[in-house]
Amino acid sequence: MIYETVAAVDLGSNSFRLQVGRVVDDQIYPLDSMKEPVRLASGLNADKRLDMASQARALEALRRFGERLRGLDGGAVRVVATNTLRVAKNAMEFLPLAEEALGFPIEIIAGREEARLIYIGASHSLPMASHKRLVVDIGGGSTEFIIGKRHEPQLMESLYMGCVSYTMGFFPDGRIDKKRLREAQVAAAKEIELISHDYQRLGWKEAVGSSGSARAIADVLEMNGLNPNGQSGISRVGLERLCSLLIKAGSAEALDLPGVKSDRLPVLPGGIAIMSAIFEELDIEHMTYADGALRLGVLYDLLGRFHHHDMRDSTVTQFRRRYQVEGEQVERVETTALSALTQLAEGEPAENDVQCLSWASRLHEIGISVAHNGYHKHGAYILTYADMPGFSKKDQARLAMIVLGHRGKLEKLTGIPLVDSAWRLVFCLRLAVILHRTRDDRALPAWSVKLLPSGFQLELPAEWLAENPWTAAALREEVTIWRQIGRDYVVKSRLQRKMV
Repeated sequence: MIYETVAAVDLGSNSFRLQVGRVVDDQIYPLDSMKEPVRLASGLNADKRLDMASQARALEALRRFGERLRGLDGGAVRVVATNTLRVAKNAMEFLPLAEEALGFPIEIIAGREEARLIYIGASHSLPMASHKRLVVDIGGGSTEFIIGKRHEPQLMESLYMGCVSYTMGFFPDGRIDKKRLREAQVAAAKEIELISHDYQRLGWKEAVGSSGSARAIADVLEMNGLNPNGQSGISRVGLERLCSLLIKAGSAEALDLPGVKSDRLPVLPGGIAIMSAIFEELDIEHMTYADGALRLGVLYDLLGRFHHHDMRDSTVTQFRRRYQVEGEQVERVETTALSALTQLAEGEPAENDVQCLSWASRLHEIGISVAHNGYHKHGAYILTYADMPGFSKKDQARLAMIVLGHRGKLEKLTGIPLVDSAWRLVFCLRLAVILHRTRDDRALPAWSVKLLPSGFQLELPAEWLAENPWTAAALREEVTIWRQIGRDYVVKSRLQRKMV
């Protein structure tokens, strides 16, 4: 049975998390989420038994989750528990209490099963790619390593090291110095060394971090300019700089940097130590971040549907339907815009540019559902802030920028570097929208475009321009708009007379 609403609960070693999603066209759109920093791993004593305080925190969190899940069918909810409950000797005593508090059965999953679900979740939140990816998830008590392609994991391992256990083990009093940090890094490196050969032999093209530790580290590096050349994500250089700052501060609490969230601060040292060892042992220079992880993977596994096509295409189709976009018009615009891009490329345009322009063409009118006046602004806002499965935040920002720029003044886009191909996409979409202003199937004349050293040239038959004064006037306005940002826009007739 397929449910319209599904939910996943992740009982992690650091945090308990709840994700509720709505199923539309075989995709999952987030409806609600909850997070409780239970720090379950900190409750494991020397005998590997959960103490009463950690159990009480866990049960209170589960009662809150249970209230949110009340009314959902049992088949629509899946609850998984990870490393701490895998190793706790009294887990079987605690489990009935936890299930009573939550109202649903709880599965304690193995490390590799956790890795498999993490990869499914991460891959569904990333753009589809034909290359292999290494996904790394630093949890509270374990760290998962997965190499996979598309939505299929190929190599999976779970190592017994996490941000909570390492922070408690190497920085129990919160004090951090060079010796302690190095000891934590060496301990993590020894664990990773056991899998390093197999992973490097299989290889990967892109390294991706998922879950809280990776997100926290990436945020700190980005917000404080620690990555070289304004890079996003996590870089080796940025990590080294962060480690130096951490040692200088003497404790995580004294690390006065924007982006360090209070709920992540207590376990940040262990996460940084493990991440540094991962970069060193697996010879990683840069790592991107994926929003999806275990919870999203559980939801897709619950559905039993693994998508072997680009999720972004399905998302765009759903958005067109949701915002009642006129299909025939956007198809006309898309065909003309892609033709212009091909001409500008003088060969095969970059695949990323083709995809982005295609999506922007299909979605450029979604803002009309809000209001026709300024609809390009409404559309850009939707594309910036909406949940778009498969799209990264970077993808969404670029798509929103193209939609914002497809009409009106261009000063709003002057932050784009002159060499960025986004200018080509904006030009192509603006041109296609102008040429199809009549919103019908009348044939266009023979037209051509080409790049100029500092802009673009459009050529149209003189007779057609004379017969279509409305479009001719719009093109004259384009000349002015592009000149206002210092770019050339030349419109020529067949007789090579320049229109000014």
